[in-house]
Amino acid sequence: MNKGVKIKHLHHSSVTVETDKHFLIFDYFNNNIEGSTTKSIKDGILSESDIPSDKKILVFASHSHRDHFDPVIFQWEKYLSNIQYILGNDIEILNYKKNYHQVNPYESLKLYDITINTYGSTDRGVSFLIYIDDFIIFHAGDLNWWHWKEFSEEQLLKEEIDFKTEINKLVGTSIDIAFVPVDPRLDEFYYLAGEYFLNVINPKLFVPIHFADNFSITNKFAEKVKSIHKKVAVIEGHGQEIEFPTLG
Repeated sequence: MNKGVKIKHLHHSSVTVETDKHFLIFDYFNNNIEGSTTKSIKDGILSESDIPSDKKILVFASHSHRDHFDPVIFQWEKYLSNIQYILGNDIEILNYKKNYHQVNPYESLKLYDITINTYGSTDRGVSFLIYIDDFIIFHAGDLNWWHWKEFSEEQLLKEEIDFKTEINKLVGTSIDIAFVPVDPRLDEFYYLAGEYFLNVINPKLFVPIHFADNFSITNKFAEKVKSIHKKVAVIEGHGQEIEFPTLG
């Protein structure tokens, strides 16, 4: 019987998810965060000792934007033989290897005993739906409701339709953990994607991503949606650990 899931929120959209048998790393970037003098998980930085060599490692990069992808991830395979890379379709791979898996939206990939389904994005690359150790996990990447104030009414409507259309493809999926953007750059519209996701999909645990160092936005979001969903993780710093299903 699976004991549960241990999540570490590293930085921005970068998180790790650890189960009994697997260790997943999503959208890791920036191996030297500004202001950090050490390379510690508490600074949002993974070192060799933070990645368990006795588990199967899967590294996901949703797309090529520098806040979601850093070539440093390929250094890990120098000391980890049991590592697989699942890479968005816009990431340039110069030296393709058998453990590199480049994916387009709406594909399905089987690795070990894990099923990975890809969905689209409202920016670049893909989003990920993962069936692993009796859990279902979703990581949105840059799939967001991009309500920018400078957009025209036509652009805003397109962004809304594109986001809702993509999320609606997940309806009926019993998602345990969802990582979805709560982006403070959208000002008062930061909550749109998360609120819609909670209303339509209702994951057991919602973990905000894509907020850089603006940790307070996660508490602001949790307060805003508390009438419709109680299980929203409030992130207070780099490397914060969250346990599922024992949160709250």
